[in-house]
Amino acid sequence: METENKSRRGRPAKPYFEPELYVKAIIRFLVLFMPETLAKRIVIIVFVIAGVSNERIIDLVGVSEKSIWNLKNAMREEDIDSLFIIERGAGRPSKARGIEDEIAEEISKNNYHTRQQIADMIKEKFDISMSVSAVGKLLKKTAFEG
Repeated sequence: METENKSRRGRPAKPYFEPELYVKAIIRFLVLFMPETLAKRIVIIVFVIAGVSNERIIDLVGVSEKSIWNLKNAMREEDIDSLFIIERGAGRPSKARGIEDEIAEEISKNNYHTRQQIADMIKEKFDISMSVSAVGKLLKKTAFEG
C-alpha cells in the first residue's frame, strides 16, 4: 500500500508551521513554571545551540541583540549557572530617594486618608511632585500598606 501526503479532499496537505506562534506558546507555557525572562533565555539558548541567526532569534523571541550576545558570551565562558540567575535591573531611582524615612515619619504623625492627600503633603513639605501610584509604591516600600 502506497502512502501519499494528501488531505481528504485529494490535494497535498500543506504543512502548518508558523514558528512565531510556536515560540510564543512555548514561552507562555514555560512562564507557568518560571519568570518570563528565564523562559525567554531558555528558548534563546536552544536557538543558539541549534545555530539560528541572531536576527531570527530577535524576530522570534523579541529580545535585543545585546541580550543574545550576553548569553552567547556566558555560554562561551561555560558559566552555565549564571545563565539561570535573573538580576534585577537598576531602573529609574525614586523621587523620594533619601527622604523616605522623613516622609514615613510625617505620615505617621498626621492623619492622611488618601494617597492624594499624601502626594499633596509631599509636594508641600518636600517640594517633590509625585503621582498617586508613586505614593502607593512608596507606602508599600515603607510598609504602610500591605
